[in-house]
Amino acid sequence: MFKRLFGNEKPEEAPNAEEPKQNFFDRMKQAVSRTRETLSSKIEGIAALTRTVDESALEDLENALLTSDIGVQTTTEILAALRDRALRKSIESGSELRDLLKEQLIAILRAPQGPIANPQAPPKVTFLVGVNGTGKTTSSGKLAAWSRAQNHSVLLCAADTFRAAAIEQLEVWATRSGVEIIKTKTGGDPAAVLYDAISAAKARAIDDLYVDTAGRLHTKTGLMDELDKMRRTAARLIPGAPHEVLLVMDATTGQNGLQQARLFTQSAGVTGIVLTKLDGTAKGGIAVAIARELNLPVRFVGVGEKMTDLLEFDPTAFVDSLLG
Repeated sequence: MFKRLFGNEKPEEAPNAEEPKQNFFDRMKQAVSRTRETLSSKIEGIAALTRTVDESALEDLENALLTSDIGVQTTTEILAALRDRALRKSIESGSELRDLLKEQLIAILRAPQGPIANPQAPPKVTFLVGVNGTGKTTSSGKLAAWSRAQNHSVLLCAADTFRAAAIEQLEVWATRSGVEIIKTKTGGDPAAVLYDAISAAKARAIDDLYVDTAGRLHTKTGLMDELDKMRRTAARLIPGAPHEVLLVMDATTGQNGLQQARLFTQSAGVTGIVLTKLDGTAKGGIAVAIARELNLPVRFVGVGEKMTDLLEFDPTAFVDSLLG
């Protein structure tokens, strides 16, 4: 059941935990460039044409927000707050409108942020859940590299036993990031391999255990029951586990993915979001909709294909990248 990987391929160097803030900001800015082209350019147009902000300017802003996939509900609330401000105290310029919008967006993104659950003793157990195709397995591997950059010891658990390619793919990521993996054969019991992985992590005093689960829809009763069984297994071995359940979402699906996530979170105990493929979409505003409509924090964003292309989410850096 246990397997240690000794690949011939030299593991990639893990990212540096002391990575300069400027480099982080530049990478985030590059990742949201397509969204910024849509949103920021329209707001720049409003700022250039507007002295005192009127209803026409707010309607233009509304269109810009909807285009970036912030969503009708969240956009309506943002505009209501700005209209209220305009009634109480006029918004004197487009640049002031931009600053007020940034404040609104940062506040929305920060609202669900809370203390991250950490166990009294290792390991910290994190489940990655979601539907197939969103990047769960890739995100598991990248999270392993991220933890290594924090000088944490890491173990991966290949609990997606329904898809043979998922086990093989996670093995590749384990080799690349220089961590060990616990797996079983295709079709095996995911709860059993999780039991082995937690037992190994406890015995080896591993800091972080990442569990790649099978892709499932909230409507697939059997698979959701299986996830419940895994949660019970984790809690029996480590009180409070799993400490995090991260739902992996594909940013390119926009509002469609949000609806799927809304239904999924009701039955999976999700505590946060990993938003993948942020660099491949002009719908980056979905991060704001997630925070407001799901009341869940975005924990990480995927900004490329490399092992280091998973960034811990920072609301201020994200909004500054979008709006300059």
